[in-house]
Amino acid sequence: MAAKSFPSSGADARTPAEVEWLRAQEKKELLRFVAIGSVDDGKSTLIGRLLHDAHGLYQDQLDAVRRASAKGGSTRGAGSTSEIDFSLFTDGLLAEREQGITIDVAYRYFSTDRRKFIIADTPGHVQYTRNMATGASTADVAIVLVDARLGVIAQTRRHAHIAALLGIPHVIACVNKMDLVDFDRARFDAIVGDLRALASRLGLEALHPLPVSALAGDNVVAPSARTPWWSGKTLLELLETLPVAHRDRAAPFRLPVQLVLRPGLDYRGFAGQIAAGTIARGDEIVALPSGKRTRVAGVDVGGREVDSASAPASVALRLADEIDVSRGDMLAHVDDAPRAASELEADLVWMSERALDGDRTYLLKHTTRTVRASLEVIHGTDPETLAPARAGTLSLNDIGRVRVSCRAPLFFDPYRTNRATGAFILIDSVTNDTVAAGMIADAARARPAEAPEPGAPTTGARTQVGAAERRERLGQTGVLAGVLAPSLEVARDLAFAIERELFDRGRVATVIEGASPEAAGAACARAGVIALVPTAGAAPALTVDGAVVASGDGGVEAVEATARRWATLLTDRALR
Repeated sequence: MAAKSFPSSGADARTPAEVEWLRAQEKKELLRFVAIGSVDDGKSTLIGRLLHDAHGLYQDQLDAVRRASAKGGSTRGAGSTSEIDFSLFTDGLLAEREQGITIDVAYRYFSTDRRKFIIADTPGHVQYTRNMATGASTADVAIVLVDARLGVIAQTRRHAHIAALLGIPHVIACVNKMDLVDFDRARFDAIVGDLRALASRLGLEALHPLPVSALAGDNVVAPSARTPWWSGKTLLELLETLPVAHRDRAAPFRLPVQLVLRPGLDYRGFAGQIAAGTIARGDEIVALPSGKRTRVAGVDVGGREVDSASAPASVALRLADEIDVSRGDMLAHVDDAPRAASELEADLVWMSERALDGDRTYLLKHTTRTVRASLEVIHGTDPETLAPARAGTLSLNDIGRVRVSCRAPLFFDPYRTNRATGAFILIDSVTNDTVAAGMIADAARARPAEAPEPGAPTTGARTQVGAAERRERLGQTGVLAGVLAPSLEVARDLAFAIERELFDRGRVATVIEGASPEAAGAACARAGVIALVPTAGAAPALTVDGAVVASGDGGVEAVEATARRWATLLTDRALR
């Protein structure tokens, strides 16, 4: 095969043919697509075969993979006679080549006479589902691979679900390894039936089935003689002809402000990437959250003034009026502004090994705006049926619907109408790790007001350390315990004796005294400490969260004996 070559391009002296060729490349439409599916379904091999047969590789890439394939002994796939292991064109990490799986997202670029392409080859292993979601987040087309021998499995459903959540408009369903089932049409039709049922359940917009053998190249670039019953397009033909809907350009104008440019006294521009729509000189816009209105005095792109610009161009807008606008604000047309809400419902893909903790807060980054937010799980998702399932939290690679409570309002569109202003990420403010990717469904429905619990804070929790983390660190949960005795002095003696006993047992406890011991004790209990509040009462008693859990018989017993007995009870409570 001849390696791909390009016209030489000296910057000082280009021929008319070279200039024309470069202009033609600039005018080509760009398609981003992602390969998804379960581990070992053949994603990397398919992408490698596509690049190879479509002449999308350079000679040095071919030579390097030939050497790596020979060094590895044999290519993947039983009975393969090719000198090239096609998966090596994307699996470049040493660990990937050793284990024969994709771990990180690999991006490759190639072009044909009709289009330019950016490919994201994503991992199929369940452990790396978060990497798959990252690679699929900007795709126009998803290629989901299914092993013809295994059919649709749990990881296939999980990846298809994420593709649906991400709003990918076209899904090409490649039933791969057809050579291992003798290109059986009945087997292909059965798998396609399962895929169509899955697509209908998930609300996928368009499904395009295709029988392929990635290893042998059947129906990848050229039609296969081994599938005379298939009259549809090849994979490359589909990629070249599927319509790319530029929904962001047709949507209402949105510009999240990233930077205020002030190179001199005579220039003030509000810079950012247009998330949706078109803006032109003279348009009336509104700045959020201030609500101030003004008109666009000028649109600058790349240092020069233009009449208008559309998404996804990066621009600087000059405004007719001096209004206060800064990073994190949103500019929009006055007659079609985004929604504003601080309570949202969103679909979440959890990407952290530490589970979602409803007791702590996270940083939510939405466009150029970052706010603090807390989460409440509405429901999870059953990986087998994709139906909503009861869940108290979300763990690594889980998908679920959550209620998001933000400390400041967001200006958003539902993700189904605008991927840029409907998406967000969650960041652990302690470790700075990205823990989740979210797609906004809508503003949350108002819930009935509830009376606050005794001792609860009067404002929303702002803790960055959750109850589960405290329990992991301290080895216990917090308890608010009242120590009652006929006199305050006896109650104090008993409380300090319990504190000593708990400390000797390795527990963290403290006696709370002062002007408002109950409030201070509640705060200590929320921090994971066993808080002891001595109080004068009619008879000796131990309370937990206001309820009596132990009492003394016939007056005050010996302090030490009572302390040991009540310390045992509190230890059991703290270790539940």
